[in-house]
Amino acid sequence: MRRTLVSLAVLLAAISAGAGLFWISARDGWFGVEHDTGTITGREIPADIIAARSSAVTAAAPQGEAKQILFGDLHVHTTISVDAFQYALPLLGGKGIHPLADACDFARYCSALDFWATTDHAESITTSRWKKIKDTVRACQRVSGSSENPDLVSFIGFEWTQVGRTPDTHFGHKNVIFRDLDEDNVSPRAISTAGTDGGTAKRIAQRMTPMVAIGDFANRQTYFDYNRFLDSTAAEPACDADTPSDRLPLDCMERAARPSDLVRKLFDEQKLFPLIIPHGSSWGFYTPAGTTWTKALDPRERPERFPLIEVYSGHGNSEEYRSWKDVIISSDGKQSCPQPTEGYTPGCWRAGEIILQRCRTAGISADECESRAASARQNYLDMYASGHLTVAGVQPEEWLDSGQCTDCFLPAFNYRPGTSVQAGLATSHFSEDKAEATRFQWGFIASSDNHRARPGTGYKQVDRHQNTDATGPINAMWRKALLPPEVHEDEIPQPRGFSSDEIAKLPGLQTVEAERQAAFLLAGGLAAVHAEGRSREAIWDGMSRRETYATSGQKILLWFNAVSKSGERVPMGGRMAASQSPVFEVRAVGAFRQKPGCPGFAQAGLDAGRIASLCSGECDNPSDVRSQITRIEVVKIRPQSAPGEDLAPLVQDRFIVHQCKPSADGSCTFSFSDPEYAKGRRDALYYVKAIQEPEPMINADPLKCEKDAAGKCVKVNMCWGDYRSGKSECTAPAEPRAWSSPVYIDYTTKG
Repeated sequence: MRRTLVSLAVLLAAISAGAGLFWISARDGWFGVEHDTGTITGREIPADIIAARSSAVTAAAPQGEAKQILFGDLHVHTTISVDAFQYALPLLGGKGIHPLADACDFARYCSALDFWATTDHAESITTSRWKKIKDTVRACQRVSGSSENPDLVSFIGFEWTQVGRTPDTHFGHKNVIFRDLDEDNVSPRAISTAGTDGGTAKRIAQRMTPMVAIGDFANRQTYFDYNRFLDSTAAEPACDADTPSDRLPLDCMERAARPSDLVRKLFDEQKLFPLIIPHGSSWGFYTPAGTTWTKALDPRERPERFPLIEVYSGHGNSEEYRSWKDVIISSDGKQSCPQPTEGYTPGCWRAGEIILQRCRTAGISADECESRAASARQNYLDMYASGHLTVAGVQPEEWLDSGQCTDCFLPAFNYRPGTSVQAGLATSHFSEDKAEATRFQWGFIASSDNHRARPGTGYKQVDRHQNTDATGPINAMWRKALLPPEVHEDEIPQPRGFSSDEIAKLPGLQTVEAERQAAFLLAGGLAAVHAEGRSREAIWDGMSRRETYATSGQKILLWFNAVSKSGERVPMGGRMAASQSPVFEVRAVGAFRQKPGCPGFAQAGLDAGRIASLCSGECDNPSDVRSQITRIEVVKIRPQSAPGEDLAPLVQDRFIVHQCKPSADGSCTFSFSDPEYAKGRRDALYYVKAIQEPEPMINADPLKCEKDAAGKCVKVNMCWGDYRSGKSECTAPAEPRAWSSPVYIDYTTKG
């Protein structure tokens, strides 16, 4: 008997030791492996397919136009990005690793792009991962055929993902794209952000505990690999901050705190000349309320080195300026919550309303309830992007449509009008003597910002969970474990306040409004470039000239030129000096309507299983019938001519609206001039939006508000990113569009 008890004790001890070893091993990533970048399976597209694309553009172009229009995506993530790896976890509905090779095959066969760039978050790119990125992009290019007429041009890049907690410290995200693929013309390291706030991906990353691997045992290896990924990233040593970039060793993580630091390292020290492209400027998911473009226009931040801007992506539209305020900031820096205006309720105000309603329901005195509501509003502002935490146990639906631009086209979540593209174009930085003004001269692009290695996802509005970043827990159990903090009943009517240090210690997914944002995530947009050929050099030259435009994902064709009195012709993105308004010429042609399935070249290039898994069984498959352009809207902006000038009257969003007549070829052509330009005697810029006939688009009506008799949203019916909404749901009619780059007109008394 005693021997049996001893044997049982030994067995239990062994089991306990084994369980402990498993727990430690799972926690510390011992079982995890680092993944490679996959295998490119597709081959070069037949030359006749590429020739047919070019012929279709030529047939639609204005007479005498020799340049091609090429479509691409300059913002693509794989599971080399920590947030992309997190989205790929099975408990969040992911399908596991999305390697870089998938992006190559997707761009070539699924979305049928002409060019693309990989832009994983630099904060996740270790030395070995950077080498893998470069080698895989080169491999993708080797498949592409002739360097003068390739089927696909692939660019190497990374994302500098800066996030500041306050308006004074926030500069936002930038993609860095290199022209060439050879080692001497690419940065030896991806350069990440610096500082205590870190980037978005860093803020939401959280380790998977051993309980996750046990709870989803069939997928345990993915969680082990994720933890190993985090450990390998953290183990990369930091580069010496005082050593110039061109003298640093290869095996360290390089950081830049501000845009000027990024520019200095790349341009001045490494002697490289990449494109640096801001994006997500109005995304309130992380951008603090009250942020403006003012500090980014300081000449010390090198604003001339940012020639393009991403106006639209799968994270929403950042184009439109609105005069309402998401926060009021006094001259001494104190924040206060503005009252609602027609069509807009600040998030801080809604926080107070929720607390007020709960407080009254609990039978607390009116004065005390009003006091608590005021505290909730202030707490919301003081916690910036984590303001929602002031309301304990709040459900996403309770926020209604607060914080949203309710009359914008597919707007970014928790919209920040002060950092919209229109606000940036209207803002000037003046020298101390006010004699010189610094302004942005941006060309426009759009991209996908897809985190599943899928460039150019907007060609069809299908498979929402793969072609957008909408994601979430796969069931109620995981939702409770990952998202809502524990709340006691007596906390419900009482607002809470968290310091920045306390917020930093919370699990990452709790510090942001991830569930609510999922309803605003879209299929991606496209970057279009007017190029003198299909080569890498021709595409790069077109982008460098800013002869680019953005689309909401459809391959709309757009031409926009200004012709001066002397006959000088300046295309979109260009600049001219004039005393009189030039004549502006516009031509837009609708995108080809899509057929179901995939074209023959895609079926020949990828096997059926890969088409099903990578392309969701649906590829860019144009018919020979084009959608109609229904109208063209002209935007006029007069940049500030004096410090402090109000932006609202300077931005004329619908300066001219031209209604288009139906046409057999889906085209619309018109010209205009601006007699007010000469009278105003000040600089101005103009761009156009070509609006296409409505079609169903993913998350085009993200909240589906039910409104009362006064038009106020009283209930929302959200499209969830998790188990509560299917992959085929959540479409609503919207008007696809293309945004031209502006033509910039400098007023002069001569000529």
